[in-house]
Amino acid sequence: MLKRAFFSVILALLAIFFVDYFVGISPIRTSKNSEEYSKDTLLAKPILKYGIPVDSFYIEKGSLRYGQTIGNLLLDLNVDPEVVNSLTLVSADSFDPHKFKAGNHYEVFRTRDTLAAVRYLVYEDSPVDFVIFDISDTLAIYPFKKEVTTVRRVDESAITSSLWETMKQKNINPMLALELSDVFAWTVDFFGLYPEDKFKVIYDELYVDSLPVGLGTIHAAWFEHRGEKFYAFRYEQDSVASYWDEKGNSLRKSFLKAPLRFSRISSRFSGRRFHPVLRIYRPHSGVDYAAPAGTPVMAIGDGVVIDKGYNESAGNYIKIRHNSVYTTGYNHLSRFGKGIAEGVRVKQGDIIGYVGSTGYATGPHLDLRFWMNGKPVDPLKVKSPPVEPIRPENLEKFRQAITPIIYQLDSITPAGDSLRASR
Repeated sequence: MLKRAFFSVILALLAIFFVDYFVGISPIRTSKNSEEYSKDTLLAKPILKYGIPVDSFYIEKGSLRYGQTIGNLLLDLNVDPEVVNSLTLVSADSFDPHKFKAGNHYEVFRTRDTLAAVRYLVYEDSPVDFVIFDISDTLAIYPFKKEVTTVRRVDESAITSSLWETMKQKNINPMLALELSDVFAWTVDFFGLYPEDKFKVIYDELYVDSLPVGLGTIHAAWFEHRGEKFYAFRYEQDSVASYWDEKGNSLRKSFLKAPLRFSRISSRFSGRRFHPVLRIYRPHSGVDYAAPAGTPVMAIGDGVVIDKGYNESAGNYIKIRHNSVYTTGYNHLSRFGKGIAEGVRVKQGDIIGYVGSTGYATGPHLDLRFWMNGKPVDPLKVKSPPVEPIRPENLEKFRQAITPIIYQLDSITPAGDSLRASR
């Protein structure tokens, strides 16, 4: 009996020990895991969009309809009319309501409850710029900019048709055609490109949310035109950036090669041309550029407007005196540029008018005239002197800066390939 009682006590003690160990400390372990979970939860960063915690809201997307205002939109979203009125007063001081455009996108942030109340309205002004309407306790309107990422690109190709079409065929942003035409405006005739012409360019492309939104700086390029290679290097002199060739000469000349972009020459300078309106042969002391009506016409150099008006032959015309030697004329304009009047000083590239068909014209085009010392000369044969080159004291630094870039520009790409590189 005593032995049986002894073993019963031992078994009871062992049972108490095991229960205390496994059951007693289990809640402690669970509590510890819960603390770690809570800590991780607190440390987790909220997902933000436009600086707003996305997880806290339902998001609706839409686009402005024609004639719709932000006030109308908010009322359609069941925002209290008094709140809309107050927000309209705020917007009068911080944002111009006329800047809202039909078709632009917006996002609505609603609360995650049965009320689904609107707390934020985000209007997309551009892929980079947004306007946030805060409809929480404190009404406010403030701008928001998305982060723009810059990617360095290197592209090259042979010209297949036009520069614009070549860019599109090679899956290159075609806006680069406009940028290149600006860089080489004084050295390359973009109205007479040849199929064997080539280009190579080092530039920045801008991205927002992994989507391309535009172009940045062109750092360097060459353009091979009619067998001659022209270089361009962006370099700062006296804190002003400009483009220079490999010898340090400025690519900016006294005159642009052409007064408008991406057109075609429909008639050249001639001593005897059959006039399409008068139906007679007579001299044509200018160059005609065929272009769509309304195409902007630029002053090809700095100067002063000495004459502006209308006559039966030239239609709407402008004359600009650039210096004591050169004067240019622009005929058949549909209308004049803003602020253009006699005595007004214009700069190279300023919009002075728009292509039209006024006067003796069978269709929209620009008739460009060029006078040297009062005598008409062929605009396509005028030798334009360069502006000031890199100064001697800066020339060695310039050469050191462009040496590795020249090596990169002249590196060989496999035949037929268009190089797409980034860094």
